[in-house]
Amino acid sequence: MSQTTPGSFAIADDGVDPRRVPQRVLWTGARMPAIGLGTFGSDRFSGDDIAAAVIGAAEVGYRHFDCAAVYGNEHLIGASLETILGGGIPREELWVTSKLWNDKHDPADVIPAFRSSLRDLRLEYLDLYLIHWPFPNHHAPGVDVTSRAPNARPYIHEEFMATWRELENLVDMGLVRHIGTSNMTIPKLKLLLRDARIKPACNEMEQHPCFQQPELFKFVMEAGIVPIGFAPIGSPTRPDRDRTADDAVDIEEPAIVAIARRLGVHPATVCVKWAAQRGQVPIPFSIYRNEYLSNLRSTVSEPLTDEEMAAVAACDRNSRLIKGQVFLWKDGQSWEDLWDLDGTIAQ
Repeated sequence: MSQTTPGSFAIADDGVDPRRVPQRVLWTGARMPAIGLGTFGSDRFSGDDIAAAVIGAAEVGYRHFDCAAVYGNEHLIGASLETILGGGIPREELWVTSKLWNDKHDPADVIPAFRSSLRDLRLEYLDLYLIHWPFPNHHAPGVDVTSRAPNARPYIHEEFMATWRELENLVDMGLVRHIGTSNMTIPKLKLLLRDARIKPACNEMEQHPCFQQPELFKFVMEAGIVPIGFAPIGSPTRPDRDRTADDAVDIEEPAIVAIARRLGVHPATVCVKWAAQRGQVPIPFSIYRNEYLSNLRSTVSEPLTDEEMAAVAACDRNSRLIKGQVFLWKDGQSWEDLWDLDGTIAQ
C-alpha cells in the first residue's frame, strides 16, 4: 500500500513524507534536501541495481540524488528519473546533481560533457553541477593506486578557472541552477572565491565521524557554501584499491555502537544522523531498501543528545579513506600532496 499526497510521487506507507525532511538553504535561497542517495556503486553493484534503488528511494521519500558521469550509470538512472517524474512528482521537488570528470576540464569539453549527462539523466536542467576533482588527471578504470596519467599535472589555478567559467556559462544558459566543487581544499577554495563570478553553492567532501575535516567544514560553512558529505558511514563498500591497513572503521567506534544500541538501529544510521544534525548533507549509498529507508528516517527522528553529538565528535581520527593517489602527477609523491595540508597548494 502507498499513500499519495497532492502533486507528489506515491510514498510507501512506511516511508517518510519528503516535506518532513530537513532542508539546507543555499546562498541563492534555493532549498536542498539535507540527505541524498549516493549512486557510486564502487565495483560491487550493477548499474541496474543502482537505478532500481533510485526508484525505491523515491518511493520511501528521497528527493535528492547525487550522480556523476564517471559512475557509468547515468543513462540507467535517467530511466528511473523518468519513471519518477512520470509518476506525478513535479520536477522542482527533485534535486539532481552530476559532476564533470577529470578528462573533460578543457573548456571546449565542459559544455558537451554536461549535455551528455543531461541527456543521459533525461532532464531539461540540473540542480547542481560539480567539478569532480580539481585535477585534470585521468586514469583508466580499475587501475591500482600507483597508476599515473602520462600528462598528469598539479592544480593550476588559471586552468581551473577556465573550466569554472564554462560552468558559469551553463548557469547563464539556464541548464544548471547551481555550480560547485568537490574534493577541494581551503587554499584552492580561497582562490576560487576570489576569482569566481558565480560563487560555488556546494563543496562535496569526504565527511564521516572518523574523518570530520573540522577546519574545512568551518571554512565552507562560514563562506556560505553547503558541505555535501560523501562516505558518511566510512564507505564500507569502497573499492579494494582505496583501502589501507590503518583505515578507521566508523561503524565499530564504541561511542557510535553505544548510541546505536540505545536507538535500536545499525551504527551506520547513527553516522548518517550525526552528519545531518551537524549541518552537512550526507549522501549515503545503498541499494537495500531497509538501509536507505533507515538512513532517511534518521533525519526526521528524535535528535541525538548534546552528549551523544560530542561523543561522535570525539571519534575523529583524521582517517581519510579516499586518498586520491591516482590523481598525483609525478612518481614518488605521497597522496598528502593532493590535500594542501600545510596550507599551500603543492606544485
